[in-house]
Amino acid sequence: MSSSIVVNEVRRGVYFDSVALMRMSRTIAGGDGVIECGMMMGTPANRRIMEDAGVLADGGRGAANGDLVIAVSAHTQAAADAALAAARALLDAPKAQKSGGAAYTPRTIRAAVAADPAANLALISVPGVFAAAEARKALNRGLNVMMFSDNVPIAEEVALKQFAREQGLLMMGPDCGTAIINGTALGFANVVPRGDIGIIGASGTGIQEVSCLIANNGGGISHAIGTGGRDLKAEVGGITTLMAIDLLDGDPGTRHIVIISKPPAPDVARAVLARVANSVKPYTICFIGGTDEPMPSNAKMVATLEAAAGHALKQTLEREAVTKTGGAAGKFMRGLFAGGTLCAEAQVVLASAGLACASNVPIPGSLPLSASLPGHTLIDLGDDEYTQGRPHPMIEPAVREAPLLAALAEPGVGVVLIDVVLGYGAHADPAGHIVSVLARAQQPHPLVITSVTGTAGDPQGLTQQQAKLRAAGVVVAPSNAAAVRLAIQHISP
Repeated sequence: MSSSIVVNEVRRGVYFDSVALMRMSRTIAGGDGVIECGMMMGTPANRRIMEDAGVLADGGRGAANGDLVIAVSAHTQAAADAALAAARALLDAPKAQKSGGAAYTPRTIRAAVAADPAANLALISVPGVFAAAEARKALNRGLNVMMFSDNVPIAEEVALKQFAREQGLLMMGPDCGTAIINGTALGFANVVPRGDIGIIGASGTGIQEVSCLIANNGGGISHAIGTGGRDLKAEVGGITTLMAIDLLDGDPGTRHIVIISKPPAPDVARAVLARVANSVKPYTICFIGGTDEPMPSNAKMVATLEAAAGHALKQTLEREAVTKTGGAAGKFMRGLFAGGTLCAEAQVVLASAGLACASNVPIPGSLPLSASLPGHTLIDLGDDEYTQGRPHPMIEPAVREAPLLAALAEPGVGVVLIDVVLGYGAHADPAGHIVSVLARAQQPHPLVITSVTGTAGDPQGLTQQQAKLRAAGVVVAPSNAAAVRLAIQHISP
């Protein structure tokens, strides 16, 4: 960075959603002569990220929480100026559209409620330092809340959920990425038909995988309620999970209920299962990584998301069988995942086959990731260490580009396992990006196996995405679990 030009521009009191800013920043970073671009709210955490990335200048260091920082590093002053001009154009585009007659967009929750008094849910997606205050404003106005924001202290989560419960309102999140309410997809969700299966999930990609498998095998979803990843921790006590059970239990349109989470705290697991036992409806419990708690008579514990969808549908899902073909010989597997729960499910499938693996997000029984450790490795590229200041790989698949090329060139690797997640909020063409990376990889390279989480109704199109991958020689399995089983078959003994 020593020879680069770094320029910052601060917009005081201007807020943009973090996902929108990440997309804009990646667009700017692709410009001629641009080294890096960061467009973030000026919170202390974000300023540290930009400082570490070498794009923060004196002007940006003085930004406050409510300010927007545009930070650019470029090879020349002209390139930096052009990048700033492009950033301004992207940021100002919504204002130009509004002046041309676009619909009124309220700037506060109070104004939104005044504009639409019938609304009963607020989606909160602001920096974590502001999120709890905005959620409380929504709850005070009688709105249920889905909080997409993360980096909210767990004490504030507990306080918000307790307050929501007292008001008879549902508090989904923090860090709730996926929900489907009354057929409306919220956050990262897929286009699935209405049906009689309800889902409660502490995992966004877990909800997506199960809802898509149900949809692609003839079923439908009544509601999918996200809880946030910490809801089943001891500190939170499963407040949203228990409320979601009450809601779906009382919903006449819900026949069967699926609960998805990593293993809860033991006391929380017992409380959830005790509530399940008081229901007359059948349940599927998928605590990925397992639990020793006994199941009530109306519930079945399953090990994988694939099995959860099959049990809810009362059918065995397709288990693809492919003969060994192609790829460089090797005995190691490298898994590179955009979905954290899909990475956890892959570890479960490997363990069930008696294979050890290491991961940056190990479930019970897996090993922590170590550069000196030989064997199979499964990496969640959506984990914080890979996304600090960068878009999530479901939004921007370039996050996976360097690790994928490295895995394809690594001696001893026989299979590279990847996931592709479609739906609202996801990249417009993740399969196309993977194909472009494979075209630059050394030949021959290890066999690439994937599954595509999505439906025919998704903006990207399930069939079109699968076809692109197959045309590039990628083996496409019908589910994430099936992809892992195929990968195990193709590993050299």
